[in-house]
Amino acid sequence: MSWVVRLAIGGIMVLFSLFSYYGKSSVNPITGEKQRISISKEEEVAMGLQSAPGMAREFGGQHRDPRVNELVARIGRKMAATPIAQKGNYPYKFFALVDPRTVNAFALPGGPIFITEALLSRLETEGQLAAVLGHELGHVFLRHSAEHMAKAKLIQGVAGAAAVSGVDPTGGMVANNVANMVNLKYGREDELESDHWGVMLMVQAGYDPRAMIRVMEILEKASGGSRAPQYMSSHPSPADRAERLRAIIAKQFPNGVPGNLIK
Repeated sequence: MSWVVRLAIGGIMVLFSLFSYYGKSSVNPITGEKQRISISKEEEVAMGLQSAPGMAREFGGQHRDPRVNELVARIGRKMAATPIAQKGNYPYKFFALVDPRTVNAFALPGGPIFITEALLSRLETEGQLAAVLGHELGHVFLRHSAEHMAKAKLIQGVAGAAAVSGVDPTGGMVANNVANMVNLKYGREDELESDHWGVMLMVQAGYDPRAMIRVMEILEKASGGSRAPQYMSSHPSPADRAERLRAIIAKQFPNGVPGNLIK
């Protein structure tokens, strides 16, 4: 295939990817910002509900202690009942998972939220659990998964076009590496945005937002200092997140955090 034909095909692929990405958008009711999202909220909810059982199995299934399940569900419901979360209008569901080794919490598109025993057992207060669940709620109503899928599809399309049109046979590999780096950047931005809205949820639910800073210290200790460079990680370092949280809290409470909030 001549280089002219390859360039033409690559150009068409780029234009199609750009049209698909920029041709679909929606305004988030909580942030008021326009998001490039290619699936509906109904599709998002269906995707999360369909994926939830399989994801739970990957982490050993639901926790076997009903008291643990009730604790996570109770604090989750309290956080989900806040005006901000309710405005998102998702069927939020909260699950404790039995995995004792993987320190993790995560949200699926459309509402399912999980926390592992490995992380739950390290938390010291109700407020810290609220911080973790509030952060994951942020991922749901900010539609990070749907936004990320649309971005990934665009980047994959452009990377594929580079592979088709590039004269250098390594062009496709380089393009895919760049695509992966950009996707990691989006992940870090999502985490920081969810931290911000998690603080807002905590305050609305009556929790001391400084508990989220303590969660970052717990995560830092759990990592054992073995972290990849930030530019190679989908999450900012817990220490950096803690600093940003201190700035957010100081701005919201210039006269100090009220003493009547639950820690």
